[in-house]
Amino acid sequence: MTTLIIGLGNIGRNYIDTRHNLGFLAVEYFAETLGATFSNKQRLKADIAETSTSKGKLVLAKPTTLMNLSGQAAVALKRWTKAEKIIVVYDDADLPLGKIQVRTGGSSAGHNGIKSIVSTLGQDDFLRIRVGIGRSDNEHVPLDEWVLSKWSPEEKDQLPEIIENVYTEIEKNL
Repeated sequence: MTTLIIGLGNIGRNYIDTRHNLGFLAVEYFAETLGATFSNKQRLKADIAETSTSKGKLVLAKPTTLMNLSGQAAVALKRWTKAEKIIVVYDDADLPLGKIQVRTGGSSAGHNGIKSIVSTLGQDDFLRIRVGIGRSDNEHVPLDEWVLSKWSPEEKDQLPEIIENVYTEIEKNL
């Protein structure tokens, strides 16, 4: 069985260490833990790493599109891998920092990357691992600025444990 795990984020230096790249961090950790290396697959619009576990083949992917166009990579990856299961890992500002929710189906809740994937794959064709990034304490900070801002030092200290918890959730759902 092949499982495709897509971590959502934005490419480019400006987005490194931003909250919106939490999905990238999760699949990078997963790849590192399993000894897999990412390489660019331009025709798939993603960086991918392939490996296998006792549960089958894994393809880890980081779309190289803008977040709002993640569905382009998702549909290309699904066709190429012929994956029986698709897991998408992404940040969610409506959840407190580090809280994880796993589900299939539902709305995008305003997340543009998920909107794009739903438009190409359908609403119920993938498992969602939503990882909380919380919201700014300052009510005057718009959501788009918040998700694209860098982690605070305190949040950065919590990231290793959060990413480890995401890894555990992915393993449970393979």
